[in-house]
Amino acid sequence: MTPGSPPPRPAPDPAPTADQATEDAMSNATTVSPAHSASTASTLITNIAALVTNDPSLGDGTPLGLIRDAAVAIEGDRVVWTGDQSKAPATDNRVDAEGRAVLPGFVDSHSHLVFAGDRTEEFNARMSGRAYSAGGIRTTVAATRAASDAELERNLTRYLAEALRQGTTTFETKSGYGLTVTDEARALRIAAAHTDEVTYLGAHIVSPDYADDPAGYVSLVTGEMLDACAPYARWIDVFCEKGAFDGDQARAILTAGKAKGLHPRVHANQLTYGPGVQLAVELDAASADHCTHLTAEDVDALANSRTVATLLPGAEFSTRAEWPDARRLLDAGVTVALSTDCNPGSSFTSSVPFCVALAVRDMGMTPDEAVWSATAGGAAALRREDVGRLTPGARADLVLLDAPSHVHLAYRPGVPVVSAVWRAGVRAV
Repeated sequence: MTPGSPPPRPAPDPAPTADQATEDAMSNATTVSPAHSASTASTLITNIAALVTNDPSLGDGTPLGLIRDAAVAIEGDRVVWTGDQSKAPATDNRVDAEGRAVLPGFVDSHSHLVFAGDRTEEFNARMSGRAYSAGGIRTTVAATRAASDAELERNLTRYLAEALRQGTTTFETKSGYGLTVTDEARALRIAAAHTDEVTYLGAHIVSPDYADDPAGYVSLVTGEMLDACAPYARWIDVFCEKGAFDGDQARAILTAGKAKGLHPRVHANQLTYGPGVQLAVELDAASADHCTHLTAEDVDALANSRTVATLLPGAEFSTRAEWPDARRLLDAGVTVALSTDCNPGSSFTSSVPFCVALAVRDMGMTPDEAVWSATAGGAAALRREDVGRLTPGARADLVLLDAPSHVHLAYRPGVPVVSAVWRAGVRAV
C-alpha cells in the first residue's frame, strides 16, 4: 500500500440466512476444502482437549460445535480440516497442543485506538464518585490533534500488539478524536494501514470548534469531512446520546454515510433510553453498540432484525454504570457480540478475555455464550463469514489456551491463559 493512499474497501457481506448457514456448515464441516487436499495441508495442530469450531453441526451439537480430542489442519492462511484427531490428515508439520483448548481468534468489533494523551486523572475522579459524561472525550481530542502521525501510529500498534497477545486476531477501530477534516482523515488513514475494519466516527461528539453551532458541525460531518474520510473507511458510526447527537442528527449522518458507500454502526442507548437502537434497526446497521438501557420495543426490534447487539462490559466496569442485561437479549433471540470498547476514557482495556469474564460474572451470560459472542458474535457484528469460526475455508486465526477448556477464560479471570496465537495461518504469539 502506498503511504497516504486509500486502501481497497470491501463491501459489507450480506448476512446468510439460518438455513444457508446450516447448509454451508453441513457441507464443509469435517472435510477438506475442495481447493486443497489433505496431503498438502502444511500444519496440523493435534492433541486438542476441546476445540471450539462455532459450527453446531460438529462435535457436541451446541452453538460452539465443541469437538473433544480434536485436531485442526491449516494450509496457507486457511483452515482446511477440523475433526477427531484419530482421523486427522497427514501434514508437513505438526504442533502438539498437549491437551489444551483451542478456539477461534477473538473478533473485537468495537474499539477506539487512534488517540493520544492520558485520562488517568478523569478515571481517578470517577472512581471517587464523579459520573462519566460524553464531554470527557474533549480531553483526548486536544491531545490527539497535537500528536504527530508517528505518535498516533506508535500508540495504535502498541495496543494492537497488546490485544494480539490476548488472542484478538480481528479488530475494528474508529476515528473520532480529531473532529476536524484533516485530523479525522489522518486517523482513518493510519488505521487503514492495519485493518480493513475502519469506522468513520466524526460524529463522536460535537467538535469544540462548533460548540455554539451543532447544526454546522453536522453539515461538516456529512459534507467535507465525509468526502475526505470515506475513501479510508468501511463503516460510519454516530454517538446517538444526550450530550452528543440526537436521533434526527444521527439519522442524517448515517444516511449521508450510506450514500457514500459506508455501512452504519451506532453507539446506542449507553447512558440512557433513547432512539439509537430503533435507528440502528431502521437503517440496517450491522451493530448497535452498548445497549444498556433498552425498552421492550428495543429488544423486539433487535430480535427481528439482523442488527447485532454489541455489549461492551469494559465500559460498565470502568464507569461503575449499570450492566447491560445480556440474558434478556439472548432469551429474546438477539444476536449478541462482546467487545472491549478499548478507549482512553471509559474502557481502557484491550483484553477480550477480561470482557468474557465480566459478561459471565455480571451480565448473565454462560461461559459458552460469552465465548461465542467474542468470536462468532463479533464476526456477525462485522458481517464477516471468514473469521470467528474454525471450519474449512475460514481464516486460520486460532487461540491456544494454557487450559483444557474455554471455560477457563471466565473461570480464571485476570490470568494470562492465552499461550499461543495464530493469525492467518502464521504463529504470531
